[in-house]
Amino acid sequence: PPKSCPPRAGPRLFFERVTPLKLLSFLAQACAVLAGLLLTAITLVTCLSLIGRNTTGQTLVGDYELTAVAAGAAVALFMPWCQLKREHIIVDFFTARLPASANAWLDRFGALVLAIVMALLTWRTGVGALSAHSSQTTTMMLGFPEWIVYTAMVPPLALTPDQRRAMLDRLTTRLAEAGRAADQAAKDSPPHAQPALRAIADTARDGQTKLR
Repeated sequence: PPKSCPPRAGPRLFFERVTPLKLLSFLAQACAVLAGLLLTAITLVTCLSLIGRNTTGQTLVGDYELTAVAAGAAVALFMPWCQLKREHIIVDFFTARLPASANAWLDRFGALVLAIVMALLTWRTGVGALSAHSSQTTTMMLGFPEWIVYTAMVPPLALTPDQRRAMLDRLTTRLAEAGRAADQAAKDSPPHAQPALRAIADTARDGQTKLR
């Protein structure tokens, strides 16, 4: 008999597989790639301008303006990926010897403060974009509209406050604590209760692994 073909993955299956964390990760990666392309392009422009200035005496008009515009947009575009991967610079001189639970609490508090700051930056950058658009402000030499730069910075700044990641970190911490508590209870319990407690500890560790 002919073999039955597997059902095709439709839009419903696609959206079921795309979790909020995966979507957030994809958007952060896209922003980082775009920022890398911007920096690569502006690096080439700067090299061409320097080569022309030192050889033929001619330079690209407005190269400094292009550098400032691209660098500002690139910094904002890199922020979501940096926050998602938790690659911000951390000075842990005073917290290195604290318990893991205290460091986890400080990390969550820092993520909350960063979320508030990013929300304020998103708001003020959006206001700046509207103001620059209404006044039609442009750069001095190239006449490049400044509202475009402000508008390009708003989405990545809004994407940076990663509440989903903070929630997953909190859930991971709780699962780790539950696993340790179940292991300790299994050691102190009679033999007939140990298998059930160990199963609870294994389930907590499995959930922690999946969330990572």
